[in-house]
Amino acid sequence: MDWTSYAAALAKRATYASSRWRSAVAETPRHVFVPRWWESGPSGWALCDGPGDEPRWLGTAYADTSLVTSVGPCHADHAKFGDRPTGLPTSSSTLPSLVVRMFQHARLGSCDTLLDVGTGSGYGAALAAWRLGEEQVTSVDVDPYLVEAARERLERIGRRPSVETIDATGDLPGVFDRIVATVAVRPIPASWLTALKPGGLLVTTIAGTSLLVTAEKGEDGGATGRVEWDRAGFMRTRTDPDYQEAATGDLLSIARAHEGEQITTGRYPVVNVAEAWDLSSMLDVTAPGIEHCYEEHQDRRVALMTHPDGSWVRAVAQADGLPTVHQGGPRRLWDTLDEIRTYWLTNGELPVRGARVFIKPDGTTYLARGGWHARL
Repeated sequence: MDWTSYAAALAKRATYASSRWRSAVAETPRHVFVPRWWESGPSGWALCDGPGDEPRWLGTAYADTSLVTSVGPCHADHAKFGDRPTGLPTSSSTLPSLVVRMFQHARLGSCDTLLDVGTGSGYGAALAAWRLGEEQVTSVDVDPYLVEAARERLERIGRRPSVETIDATGDLPGVFDRIVATVAVRPIPASWLTALKPGGLLVTTIAGTSLLVTAEKGEDGGATGRVEWDRAGFMRTRTDPDYQEAATGDLLSIARAHEGEQITTGRYPVVNVAEAWDLSSMLDVTAPGIEHCYEEHQDRRVALMTHPDGSWVRAVAQADGLPTVHQGGPRRLWDTLDEIRTYWLTNGELPVRGARVFIKPDGTTYLARGGWHARL
């Protein structure tokens, strides 16, 4: 199979011409790491088999896009055609340009040791091993099968970083100059700071947000840094084959149909919060754990919000008109959203992006910018 021209084209899309990562992308056969994957469609998740359709395999594997390899506990490698897994994606091969950007945020030097948290398909570990040398790269994942498959596929292409099955929120295998996580966490595990050398850099994302954090470890065992202006979103860490989701179906049904304990007119048009990354991130820092549902029916817009504490919202509007807002439960979630949008209009931006980050040795994390601050 002639994959090299595809990989070269991907390298041009995913890296700058002078980037030291360009050759890593151009010389790494990504298709080896994603022989099968899941695609979402009107009928749910459908299995795609690369060897069964090589042209499609090459076109998909060398596109700068993420490929879902596992849904719930069902990995594509083990699936049969006709299977329709349910639940959330639990593993993927992240789009190559984002993998490269995460490594670039770590400002990796040629002599640095790297802990790659979230092995996934193994593609990121392959790029890091090309760039740094396999002896300087350790990759960890909680899923034994992912580790086994990644190790075998890395071996197949001649790259042999250390790949281990470990719950990354617990003890880690060594001490490193850099830790780069392609899984999201909240809070930041204390073990990450323990495993980071003084002066070392941590790069991660905060679960439930698109906030990308870089922080340097100090002599006191804590770390300081910032929320980058860049954005990234990853699956959050897990300890089981699947995520344990809160049962919000009944509450969503209530939000769709009930009148609510409070009915008001909102100050701003209905917005699809989940697609408004900065707004969504600020809201999740302020009131973590909200689930969103957004629907459009011709000119009618409906936004639903639910929270595990029993709070819920239904906001309904015609086009960009002001919505009628029904709210129930212990908190008024739409009021919180409107307060954030008012802050944005008053100040020109939200403080969460670009905020300073302070991480204590136990992982407790604070964000601050100007007069605003929050504890994660």
